[in-house]
Amino acid sequence: MRIIIHGVGAIGGVLATALAASGTEVIGIARGPRLEAIRNSGLTLRTPDGMTQARFNGVSHPRDIDFRDDDMILLTVKSQDTTAALEDLRAAGVTDQPIFCAQNGVANETMALRLFPNVHGINVMLPAEYREPGETIAFGTPKTGVFDIGRFPGGCDAADHAIAEALDRANIAGFPTDDVMPSKYGKLLLNLGNIVEAALGRGTDTAEITKALRAEGRAVLDAAGIRYTEVDSKDPRRGTLLNIVEIDGVTRIGSSSSQSLARGAGRIETDFLNGEIALLARLHGVPAPANTYAARLASELARDNARPGSVTPEDFAKGIGL
Repeated sequence: MRIIIHGVGAIGGVLATALAASGTEVIGIARGPRLEAIRNSGLTLRTPDGMTQARFNGVSHPRDIDFRDDDMILLTVKSQDTTAALEDLRAAGVTDQPIFCAQNGVANETMALRLFPNVHGINVMLPAEYREPGETIAFGTPKTGVFDIGRFPGGCDAADHAIAEALDRANIAGFPTDDVMPSKYGKLLLNLGNIVEAALGRGTDTAEITKALRAEGRAVLDAAGIRYTEVDSKDPRRGTLLNIVEIDGVTRIGSSSSQSLARGAGRIETDFLNGEIALLARLHGVPAPANTYAARLASELARDNARPGSVTPEDFAKGIGL
């Protein structure tokens, strides 16, 4: 088995380094300084439990890979980049190899299933950051992450168990399941607060605003008849398998949305988080003004290259009607 990781950023960097260090053959698809670092010296993974360094093959595009029947593809790009990534995989000759959507949001699996028959979802609980080209930081302990894994739209097969076993060897707890999407919808509810942290800045009290966004999100999912499993502090694996711990000498930037603003990426995944709730609300004829506002605000912040902390709590609260 060989694992192709499409998008060696924060999550992809953790996965590539941890899997390679534990003996799995890995190819990472990356670009720019990240790719250069992979080719020159590999990547270093920093966790609360120490440092891990690993070498693995790196390429700039799927066309540079001679795909094999035993390849498994982990898609770790941001949701706004999924369509292009999938088209590149198809053009490179991928057909029936399993594709695992290890991404925030719930839209990626459907996008993948339009092009490929063998699609799997992964609910990723893995707090990570990418700052330096040669390093990735993960804040989870004793496990680096906790993943729910299953086929989309349902079921569980040998590929799910094989990925879970490889992840377990890499100190990431994998849980194969016949019904992965409820946990991904639960993670979607958690991620509705990403833009709040990004807009207000880490360390600001975001509880009231985030609570309102999530309450509206639950109401919309209920109206749509979509099941979700809470994966916040109610999940017993948090506090046992996964604790988020600060690392000496590292000041956390925060969520993936905060990291996008901090990098000045110009794009942000909020359309697939709060925007997913806005979409479902429109489809099912229910209101979602708070998440609609949050998605629009995120787009404006990314377009304007705003940095985390650019919005006051008062302005955000007013925008969602608090």
